[in-house]
Amino acid sequence: RMVADAEKYKAEDEHEKNRIAAKNGLESYAFQAKAAVEDDKIKDKITEDERKQVIDKCNEILSWLDANQSAEKDEYEHQQKDLEKVFNPVITKIYGAGGGAGGMPGGMPGGGFPGAGGAPAGDGGAGGPTIEEVD
Repeated sequence: RMVADAEKYKAEDEHEKNRIAAKNGLESYAFQAKAAVEDDKIKDKITEDERKQVIDKCNEILSWLDANQSAEKDEYEHQQKDLEKVFNPVITKIYGAGGGAGGMPGGMPGGGFPGAGGAPAGDGGAGGPTIEEVD
C-alpha cells in the first residue's frame, strides 16, 4: 500500500519540487543582481539610472515573491526572464568594459551567476581542492 501511495504522489512531489526550485532560483537571482549593482567595485562602471533600474526591478520581483508564495513554476520563470531583460544588458556592459574584473570569475552574461546553483559564489571554484587532490 505504501508503494502504491508513493507512486501515486510521485508526480505531485516532482511538480512541487520544480516549483520550489524555480521560486528559490528567482529569489536568489534577484538578491544577487541587487547586490551586484550595489557593489562598490561596480558602481563606477554603470550610471545611477541603470543601477536604480536594476534595484527597482529587483525590489519589484521580491515584493511579487512575497505576495505570490504559491505561484506556479512558469510564473516564477516569467518573472526571472523579466528581471534578466533589465539586468543582463547592465551586467554585459560592466563585464564587457571591465574585462571580467570584480570578483565574479566566469562572468555572468548568458551563464547566470557563478553561485546560483547552490555553490558558494565566493571563490567560483578556483583555489579549492579538486577531486583529484582529495583522492
